[in-house]
Amino acid sequence: MNAQSIEQLQQLGIELGANGLPYRFPLHPNFVHLTLGLFIIAIAFDFAGSFFPLERSILKFFSMPVSRSNFFDVAWYNTVAAAVISFFTVAVGFFEILLADPPTDMKSAWGLGAGTTMLLHGVGGVLLLTAIVAMTIWRGYQRFLWCKTNPRQVQWSYLLVGIFILGYMFVHGTLGAQLGAEFGVHNTAAHLIRQGKNPNQVLQQS
Repeated sequence: MNAQSIEQLQQLGIELGANGLPYRFPLHPNFVHLTLGLFIIAIAFDFAGSFFPLERSILKFFSMPVSRSNFFDVAWYNTVAAAVISFFTVAVGFFEILLADPPTDMKSAWGLGAGTTMLLHGVGGVLLLTAIVAMTIWRGYQRFLWCKTNPRQVQWSYLLVGIFILGYMFVHGTLGAQLGAEFGVHNTAAHLIRQGKNPNQVLQQS
């Protein structure tokens, strides 16, 4: 745990809770899932728009009045939203890393220590932010310039890179899950147990 950061918070009159944070629930996981959801939806709808000629008969059978551009519109706005949210995701993540107190005598299921896992997750988050922003810029060029008059608004190479990023998100997300589930970083119950306290008693009093 970063003692200097904690001291600065205390000087501002901010106390840390049972999870080691100045607020009741960690914010980073919530922003992470929002980022993941937005980007996954974006890639999925771009695929749906790209394969629209094959889907048209199915949509017509279910009487769904959907045009091909609708799929690409949803994909575009979700991509932009994912890029914007990612900045908050990374910023909150680094703030919570500064206040983390991981155990030093444990290994994850991948055989990594808490410090290594935290480092990989932090660096990986910056790389993921960069990738999402780059994809958004690439997507914008396709939408407004390169494929403006093309019924298929995205290139196949863009979709392939999108699949790769989804795979990277899985690995990166697993590292984050290991920090919370296996190392107990900002996990209220795990934090209290390491302090020798009974979570049931402490949480009932709060």
